[in-house]
Amino acid sequence: MKIERVNSELRKLLSEVISEEIKDPRVSECDMLSIMDVDTSSDLGVALVFVSVMGGDPEAVIEGLNAAKGYIRNALFKRMKVRTVPELKFVLDTSVDYGFKIDKILQKLKKDEESM
Repeated sequence: MKIERVNSELRKLLSEVISEEIKDPRVSECDMLSIMDVDTSSDLGVALVFVSVMGGDPEAVIEGLNAAKGYIRNALFKRMKVRTVPELKFVLDTSVDYGFKIDKILQKLKKDEESM
């Protein structure tokens, strides 16, 4: 249960820190950035942060976030009530894009079926 609470708290605080404090143009120039999920290891040593990016270059956004992870981790330490904050690894989450592709395929199949 502790891991779920840590993941939830990290997700909330990461959103705040990134939107309010990160000034890297690779990150700030995208239209929308969402923290989709956080997966913290059982020893709380590493947290994979899955990020969805709309507008801008997703790879550049991830690079910017990974470049700022020391700053972000320090900001989280000041806001969280834990002894240690896990090392952060930002990863591009493509599940939204995948969902759109599946939806388009289903719509096309439905149109094809109706035209028969």
